[in-house]
Amino acid sequence: MAPPAKITPTPDRAGAPRASAAPVLAAVAAVLCLAGLGLTLVLGGAAFPEVIPGLPDAGDAVRWGLPLSKAVMETAGVLTIGALLLAVVLLPSDKGRLSRQAVGYVHAATWSALAWAAGAVGTLYFQASEFLARPLGRVSVDEVTAYAGSVSGGIALMFVILLTTGILLFGRTVTGATGALWLLVLALAATTPPALTGHSASAGAHELAVTGLALHVITISVWTGGLALLTFHAMRARGDAVETAAARFSRLALWAYVGVAISGLASALARIESLDALLRTEYGLIILVKVVLFAVLGAFGYLHREFALKGLDGAAKAPGWPARRRLLFLRIAAVEVLVMALVIGVSVGLGRTAPPPPLDSRVDPAALILGFPVPPPMDAANLLTLWRPDLFFIMLVVVAGGLYAAGVVRLVRRGDSWPAGRAVAFAAGLLTIVAVQLSGFATYAMVLFSTHMIQHMVLSMLTPILLVLGAPVTLALRALHPVKRRGDRGPREWLNLFLNSRYSKLVTHPAVATPLFILSPYALYFTPLFPTLMNDHLGHLFMGVHFLVTGFLFYWVIVGIDPAPRKMPYLLRILLLLLAMGFHAFFGISIMMQSAPIAMDYYGQFDVPWLDGLAEDQYAGGGVAWALGEIPTLLVMLALVVQWSRDDEKQERRRERHARRDGSDDADLDAYNAYLAELDRRNKAMSGAEAPAAEEKTAQEKAAGEKAGDD
Repeated sequence: MAPPAKITPTPDRAGAPRASAAPVLAAVAAVLCLAGLGLTLVLGGAAFPEVIPGLPDAGDAVRWGLPLSKAVMETAGVLTIGALLLAVVLLPSDKGRLSRQAVGYVHAATWSALAWAAGAVGTLYFQASEFLARPLGRVSVDEVTAYAGSVSGGIALMFVILLTTGILLFGRTVTGATGALWLLVLALAATTPPALTGHSASAGAHELAVTGLALHVITISVWTGGLALLTFHAMRARGDAVETAAARFSRLALWAYVGVAISGLASALARIESLDALLRTEYGLIILVKVVLFAVLGAFGYLHREFALKGLDGAAKAPGWPARRRLLFLRIAAVEVLVMALVIGVSVGLGRTAPPPPLDSRVDPAALILGFPVPPPMDAANLLTLWRPDLFFIMLVVVAGGLYAAGVVRLVRRGDSWPAGRAVAFAAGLLTIVAVQLSGFATYAMVLFSTHMIQHMVLSMLTPILLVLGAPVTLALRALHPVKRRGDRGPREWLNLFLNSRYSKLVTHPAVATPLFILSPYALYFTPLFPTLMNDHLGHLFMGVHFLVTGFLFYWVIVGIDPAPRKMPYLLRILLLLLAMGFHAFFGISIMMQSAPIAMDYYGQFDVPWLDGLAEDQYAGGGVAWALGEIPTLLVMLALVVQWSRDDEKQERRRERHARRDGSDDADLDAYNAYLAELDRRNKAMSGAEAPAAEEKTAQEKAAGEKAGDD
């Protein structure tokens, strides 16, 4: 294990070392975070709630201790993500090995992960005290353990403690870029569980609230943590490392800023039903404060790009210029870090503020389960108008389509071509996602098993085929530029590494991808897993992603154009396709033959007055599963025939080129003859007792070669 890097302060040309300002900046940021938290708690009414006499109350210590522990937890999480982001993404690596500075930042992330875990433990205790309405010190360890294992908020914090402990333990041994990237993935995953068990879990628009808050937490953590650690790095280091890290973060920060804006808007729309609620409720006023601070951060980001970063790009143009530009960068970044600290405090306080109540005070049991009332009878007009704004699939379609279009444009601009058929296939695949996940089909799929089965079949058997035929990986490899620094890793290098990794070879193996595709429906619909997942939006989202991913892996192996770890014979591909289609047809028949409706634990919770019966709807769903698989089979079979014929044409053209060059019609037979001729020449050169044995061995090899040539 490489020793931790010791980053010594470097005197600036403009004056004293700037590293001495880091503790002062951290102290001011902490004060602003606490100030934002306190003001928000007072404004939202969480600091001094009305306590009804006679009812149990946790007391002021718990009331203030809970948001303070959350602030510690979230701040430590932001710093952990920032340190890992700086180490694996912003700082250059050398052939997969982290630099000494980067290893030092990974080790620093383990200490902040320790603080993160401690903050989560404190939050768990305070939440248990508030849940049980017991004052500080009156809750036993057994009661906290029971809360952590049975209540969603406690379970989420246990996941945080588990993931942060993993970062703490494994981070001390990581010296490679791949290991640090996995630690960053764990850190990003650890930010989401608490966010998904707060107000988002109870909001009416589950598709906006849950995904919006998860995206909001991830993007703001990347943005805030990256800038904080980049500022610290710029105070303690200088030269090309600072310039490269700042330039990379500038591009990343723009994406994070857009993500924060979109996710924040989605979260607000899920909780505020009217514009006047922004002014007449405490929750709305706090959101307005966050909007103002967000605009201020955007202004500082513009100053960075227009002044400080442009100066860093041209730092070597004149003596003295780098120091002045670096000082400007640090001043702007320091102010931005302080504003972000204030935003963290306001965000924690917002989480303790109750959203405004819905305008319609009537309680609809179906709406509590579905997130919307039972829709009217299904017809063409309702399918086109009752759209479900699922933010996850909206972002998937927009980002995937935008990146694909940008890749095609880049190829065209540099004079290369891209087949139009591939672009059309990829666009059609994205449109099928829109049709079944965002239109009225998504609404009726929550109440009708037959519509849900249409959604399932399209996502697993039609959409993946179209996406695979679009060859997105090939486009990315051609459009992405290699990194300028030799041995470093950028998006193209990471993609190449993933394609050649053991994980990629495992999941794309026919013995893995085919059973996942075939057996998943049986494991889902014939077990209690289906009603369990349908009762929760995250479960419903998991099913959609699972259908899409398993279908993509299977058809990538069968009909994929992109480079894969292995190439299967076309005859084996056809056999696997027919096997999968047979199992899917039998699955549909099995659904139709069920004597009792499936998933009554879910469908029995609400009443659909215009539905004839759950059994009839289930029978129709089984028929959909049986019949809808024929269309993808024909499409894939046609694509396989075309690919097979083109592959034969390529081999024939290769033989013709060989014949024109060497005057032979069979390159493989020529290779065998050349090999045998070389062996014969060596045998003739041998003398003594070795010659007979060598001649016998040569004769055997020649006979084997002639047999192979005949075959």
